Amino acid sequence: QVQLVESGGGLVQAGGSLRLSCAASGRTFSSYGMGWFRQAPGKEREFVAAINWSGGSTSYADSVKGRFTISRDSAKNAVYLQMNSLKPEDTAVYYCATNPTGWARGLLDEYDYWGQGTQVTVSS
Repeated sequence: QVQLVESGGGLVQAGGSLRLSCAASGRTFSSYGMGWFRQAPGKEREFVAAINWSGGSTSYADSVKGRFTISRDSAKNAVYLQMNSLKPEDTAVYYCATNPTGWARGLLDEYDYWGQGTQVTVSS
């Protein structure tokens, strides 16, 4: 059974940092792209960042570019999101997901497995 488990969320002041982790189990995702998405209350789920199968290519939403960094450790079947200079508008539930195409793309419909999410709250 495939399972993605996010961790590392919490409450932080504006300007602070958090590091999210996503541990995958049930199969190996070394050939998959991995992505982070987020959903704020009353809003659609939106793309945050993605990394390709090798870790050599990444993509980011404009709203987080320069502040967030995605990385992966294929040996551990894990993906991470380092979030710096956090803003109140970054408040959301953050989800990790797997992309069987292997590419680092932000197309939500390409992602097949999803975690349950971790809450990130940034206070002003």
